[in-house]
Amino acid sequence: MQDQDHVELKRSLGLIDATSIVAGSMIGSGIFIVTSQMARDVGSAGWLLVLWLLTGLITVFAALSYGELAGMMPNAGGQYVYIQRAYGRMISFLYGWTVFTVIQTGVIAAVAVAFAKYTSVFFPELNHILLAVGASFKITYAQVVAMASIAFLTFINSRGVQNGKKIQLIFTSAKLFALFALIILGLAIGFRGDVIVENFKHMWDASKTTIMPDGTLNIVPLAGSALLGAMGATIINSLFSSDAWNNVTFIAAEIKDPKKNIPRSLFLGTLIVTIIYILANVAYLALLPMKGDPNAASVVGQGIMFPSNDRVGAAAASMIFGDPAAYIMAGLIMVSTFGCNNGLILSGARLFFAMAKDGLFFKQAQTLNTKQVPAVALWLQCLWACVLCLSGKYGDLLTYATFASLIFYILTIGGIFILRKKEPDTERPYKAFGYPLVPILYIIITTAICIDLLVYDTKNTGFGLLIVLLGIPVYLLIQRKCSS
Repeated sequence: MQDQDHVELKRSLGLIDATSIVAGSMIGSGIFIVTSQMARDVGSAGWLLVLWLLTGLITVFAALSYGELAGMMPNAGGQYVYIQRAYGRMISFLYGWTVFTVIQTGVIAAVAVAFAKYTSVFFPELNHILLAVGASFKITYAQVVAMASIAFLTFINSRGVQNGKKIQLIFTSAKLFALFALIILGLAIGFRGDVIVENFKHMWDASKTTIMPDGTLNIVPLAGSALLGAMGATIINSLFSSDAWNNVTFIAAEIKDPKKNIPRSLFLGTLIVTIIYILANVAYLALLPMKGDPNAASVVGQGIMFPSNDRVGAAAASMIFGDPAAYIMAGLIMVSTFGCNNGLILSGARLFFAMAKDGLFFKQAQTLNTKQVPAVALWLQCLWACVLCLSGKYGDLLTYATFASLIFYILTIGGIFILRKKEPDTERPYKAFGYPLVPILYIIITTAICIDLLVYDTKNTGFGLLIVLLGIPVYLLIQRKCSS
């Protein structure tokens, strides 16, 4: 291991590589699952598509705004660096702390578990228990596969950024091709039937559907403030599925011509994924009825609302491919999650590398190995992600983290206004599109969603805030240690 003073991160990633990191990190397993929960929460095709369109606009607005900061500060750590420049060390530490404890590592763990879960479609033995300690703690073979996939991708990325780049490009290309194929086939078959006509016949009649203890359905019509509340609460599902686009900023120090390529990759990557997500949902609506019965024996009877284990992607695929659909979708999701985690693992370690250089993370994490990558940061990230795989709490952590992510997105985009006032003469190769309207719109919309979540999901959002705030005493301890 060489000293950081003698080795620097090397710029070796082009625009296509950066765009594949943006798109590949965003597309995991969410698009194949979360539409079912959203359908139960709003109950209509029109409002479902509005939610996905709004999610896309929010994501693209954020990406367009981030471009200005990325052009100003093309350094390793990305968003962490932007926050520090605008708000100071403590707020940037709280962001890095949250990223390490739940945002990045929690998502890595959840995506790895999804990869293992769909691997078990081919190898059912993975669902068996390997080790049980008492009645509450159990380790399955699937969890071991999840951890092994994280360790394998960490090892590959520790051997040089070119390895991670190749995996990212191959797997992102494969899943984009497969998704487009599913969408085209789904629309071609669906538009020949009557399902889509029925789904859009009463497309604005919103309702919330829940399963009662006796198995019956409770359907509550939604309108006015109740509809807005339901939409604000359920949009967190699509926002989570569209998250991680900012990961490319973490690896800014290894991107060629970053002042141009990072803003471009942010826009292109988020736009591509937004289009795919909206088209995928149109395909679902073309193939499956919106409403359904959880006790129905057929995929059509279950509808978009109640497919087995919320696997709406698999249900839609079964309308195209029949019985082999379960294996086709399992394979697609394995490719999707594997490529997604490669991007997350590749990018996340660079943020912790930047924190270590500032004295706000383990000192060893600032060192680079002979392949010019932050290997120690990679393995620390791997270790904690594996712990989360074993904890069984990663699903909760993701809920908390998504809310925390929104808070830091708001702060970061607010930093554009602060830095324009504090540093008016700093070079800005790219200026935020539609400034000040687009950044202000993003802040207003996302703040409204956060307030809605605080009202309608107080427990989970409260834990999200708690995780962020727990970083304050940690930061104070680090500062005391540094000053002593």
